[in-house]
Amino acid sequence: MVVNDDGSEGVTADGAAGDDVDAAELLERAGFDADASVLTDRQAEVLALRERGLRQADIADRLGTSRANVSSVEASARDNVERAKETVAFAEALSSPVRVEIPEGTDLYDAPKRVYDACDEAGVKVNQTAPDLMKTIGDRAADAVHGREVRKRLFVTVAADGTIRVRQP
Repeated sequence: MVVNDDGSEGVTADGAAGDDVDAAELLERAGFDADASVLTDRQAEVLALRERGLRQADIADRLGTSRANVSSVEASARDNVERAKETVAFAEALSSPVRVEIPEGTDLYDAPKRVYDACDEAGVKVNQTAPDLMKTIGDRAADAVHGREVRKRLFVTVAADGTIRVRQP
C-alpha cells in the first residue's frame, strides 16, 4: 500500500504497492538510456517512482537522502522534460513548410486567414474550419489569448500533413 502526498492510502498506477516498485526495472522497461537523455539516472529514477505514486519522503528513504533533495531532483527533472519538449517543438517548427507569426494585439478572428493564406502559398491543406482553427490556436496558446485578443506573440506552424502546432516564444 502507498500513502499519497495527501495522506490517503492507495496503490501505484500499475497496481503494485510502493514497496514492490523497482525503479531500475521501470527504467529498463521504458527503454531509458541516460547517455541519450536529457535526464540523469537519478532524475529518471525519481520521476519513475513519483509516477508510480510514491511520496517524496518515501523516495528519500529509499535513496538515502532528504525529501528536500528529492523535491529538487524532481523539479529539475520536470524542467528538463519541458525544455526537451520545447526543443522538439522548435525543431518541428523549423522543418514545417508553413510558419505564421501571430503578433501581439491581433484579433483571434484574423488568425485563420493568415494561416490559410500561408498554407495556400505553400500548397499545404488545413483540415480545420476557421472556428475550429481559432479554437485550436486559443486552446494551445494557453494564457497568450484572452477572449479574442492575442496578448503574446504566437507562432503557428503547419506540417506537410496538416498538423498544426502553436508555440509562444
